[in-house]
Amino acid sequence: MMDKKVLLVYSDEGEFKTESVWATKIGDYYRIDNIPFFAKNIAPGDIISVENDDGELYFDSLIEPSGNSVVRLIFCDKNNIEATTKALEEMGCNWEGSHLSTLIAVEIPKTVPYQQVKLFLENGFNNGLYDYQEACLGFK
Repeated sequence: MMDKKVLLVYSDEGEFKTESVWATKIGDYYRIDNIPFFAKNIAPGDIISVENDDGELYFDSLIEPSGNSVVRLIFCDKNNIEATTKALEEMGCNWEGSHLSTLIAVEIPKTVPYQQVKLFLENGFNNGLYDYQEACLGFK
């Protein structure tokens, strides 16, 4: 299977931008292989259709949701990232760092109880470690 870049279009304060994610072709569709940082309502494992525009593959529609969730965390102090990501990994989550040193994207697999992660996130938020955004909740 050949990995391809798929472009996700998202709105940032009214301005349209694109973000690329890796995806694997599955029959007529593609499976998202990494965690989106900016586009909402898409998670790793989701099966999507794409539109080919001059060789560029653009997200068209969600065919089959994976049930996985994505949250983004922006840290006030990057020295808090390591302890936070270690705790998330111990809960069974995956994460990726972005080009911004204080921004990470976290995948919460559908096998991990979201409420447990949510309590952890709220605790860190209430203690001023980071702000977070639920970008895609796969269990809805």
